[in-house]
Amino acid sequence: MATLVPNAISLCVSQFAMAGPSSRLHPPGEHEVHVWVGSVASAAGYITQFQELLSDDENARASKFRFDKNRHEFIVSRGMLRTLLASYLGGSAAGLRFTYSAYGKPRLEEAKNPGILTFNLSHSDGVIVCAFARNREVGVDVEKMRQDFSTEEIAERFFSAGERIALRALPAEHRRQGFFNCWTRKEAYIKARGEGLSLPLHQFDVSLSPAEPAALLRTRPDANEASRWSLHDLEVPPGYAAALAVEIGRSTSSALAAPDVSTG
Repeated sequence: MATLVPNAISLCVSQFAMAGPSSRLHPPGEHEVHVWVGSVASAAGYITQFQELLSDDENARASKFRFDKNRHEFIVSRGMLRTLLASYLGGSAAGLRFTYSAYGKPRLEEAKNPGILTFNLSHSDGVIVCAFARNREVGVDVEKMRQDFSTEEIAERFFSAGERIALRALPAEHRRQGFFNCWTRKEAYIKARGEGLSLPLHQFDVSLSPAEPAALLRTRPDANEASRWSLHDLEVPPGYAAALAVEIGRSTSSALAAPDVSTG
């Protein structure tokens, strides 16, 4: 585990083995965030096993996907989440029950989550990322950096004025990376806040240059809101971008300790 530094969160990134952890996991401590990265490609032999873990409503959602690729990604991502939660908390992965906020953010039923383990899940084109923390909000986003994505049009529609200026200032060869840096950081932040798109994307600014660390630069109308959050890029397979947002409270520092990357 990475060394904890003052006013920082220790971040541990692990690769998820589709057979599941070999022993019960220790939940993250008060100043830790655990991130797990998995892939649908490695789960070909586990689709049925994961589907048996899902609730009736999750299986109903899975059945609505037209293509096997999308259906399998949903099943594996939810199965991975349930497997990890059960490994942290003990008990049955299939027995876990979720409640949902008005904006759709899931939480575990409090009776089965006495330590208030918070979590967030994201998946894109076969890559899955789960984040876990204790008594603090987290949000995560992963995106495939598609070549056919209309980055300029989407940036003009959803990015803040400052972000659009920063994106246009990048050399042309870095703009796609800059766009997805911005997109994943913004998505991670609004997912951590748990307010969905009721939080307008133009009301806050994130860094986006590949040469700069991830950061929540400005928030409006409450300028102090930015100090409550830490953003961090996550190491994912080539061709993808991923970001993590962590609630740190009203601290004088928004740094994350250097992540410990392990195989899990």
